Amino acid sequence: MVLRKYNNEVDLRYFYYCLTNQPFLDMLQRKAENRIGSFPQITFDLLSEYAFPVPSLSEQEKIANIIFSLEHKIELNKQINDNLEAMAKQLYEYWFVQFDFPNEEGKPYKSSGGAMVWNEKLKREIPQGWNNLPISDILDKYPTTKRYETKEYLQIGKYPIIDQGDAYIVGFTNENDNLLTRHPAVLFGDHSTKVKFLDFDFARGADGTQILYSSNDAVSQYYLYLVVSALQIPNPGYSRHFKYLKELPIVIPSLSIATKFVNIVKPLFEKWTKNIFNNIALTKQRDELLPLLMNGQASVNYHLSASTCISFDISVLFLNFTNGNSLYETISLDYQCFALPLHSKENTHGNIQDDKRHIQQRQRQGDKHARERFLAFFYKCTSTVHQAAFGNAWCYRGYKGKVISESK
Repeated sequence: MVLRKYNNEVDLRYFYYCLTNQPFLDMLQRKAENRIGSFPQITFDLLSEYAFPVPSLSEQEKIANIIFSLEHKIELNKQINDNLEAMAKQLYEYWFVQFDFPNEEGKPYKSSGGAMVWNEKLKREIPQGWNNLPISDILDKYPTTKRYETKEYLQIGKYPIIDQGDAYIVGFTNENDNLLTRHPAVLFGDHSTKVKFLDFDFARGADGTQILYSSNDAVSQYYLYLVVSALQIPNPGYSRHFKYLKELPIVIPSLSIATKFVNIVKPLFEKWTKNIFNNIALTKQRDELLPLLMNGQASVNYHLSASTCISFDISVLFLNFTNGNSLYETISLDYQCFALPLHSKENTHGNIQDDKRHIQQRQRQGDKHARERFLAFFYKCTSTVHQAAFGNAWCYRGYKGKVISESK
């Protein structure tokens, strides 16, 4: 089904947001389920029954700008999380698959001639002093809790409900007596083989959710999540897969290397979790604000509609195995930028501080072209996060021909 606006009195983005706001979608779902027929269906006749407010074109554009800003921030958080997870997985690959974790001199262990021994169970060499165990031998027990049925899910609530599906969070509950409060936890989908990292109180969804906790000090929850995510689990068709997972052997690193790994990846996962809940709050704000703006229950200030509020931190991991005195460095770029206007194609200025001062100056001047330039700078920073994860020496990122930071 394709819908097109037929006149110039309706802003296209406003029209799109009217059709995709949650109350409207809920109404369509109810009507589709109640229609006479063999299956739920949305028809043109059903859509034609719906009327939505049409304020002046300028007012529509202001409303669309606000909603767009919220959606764009949600999308940026998702991109940051993709990069953060890519960093953690790449570091896991480098340390625990290629075995090039830093040795005592800060050099890649295996590539620098570190002692390796053949492991018959894994059918490969592993670092001397390391071991292997089946996953069943490192799993800890956890309390049995209620598993919520789909009809019990709330759209908004205090505690997330997690199941084995593709969606990270499927719903919410306000009940606090069926929560798993030990975290981080790792969820494994018994049917779907989906693996999720959970660092908050949560309730379990429908059948098929196995919760993994490590009882081995050398196997942190961060390592457990990454190693299970990387495993090739036998797939005999529609079956429960947990019994196959438990039989698989994994590498057990030395405690010292395991501890160093946790110290590096823990901040990445903490930021990742924070962004998840930021997006929940932003989505709630978007869904509640749009109907109020459409119905005139909330008004749009011009400067607000032309702007957005962005506040975030970016932590960049620099890997350098050539110097044992400074293996890892993390920098934080904290921008508290309020009311940054839209639509600029101007270039950046060459260094972080100059750009920050320039953005603040443009903000004071009311320039409508600073925000896109700031976001272009932000994309470069997220690119830094991703690229830094894939280096193994002298990893740094140039910002418009100049160096932001260098690991030396």
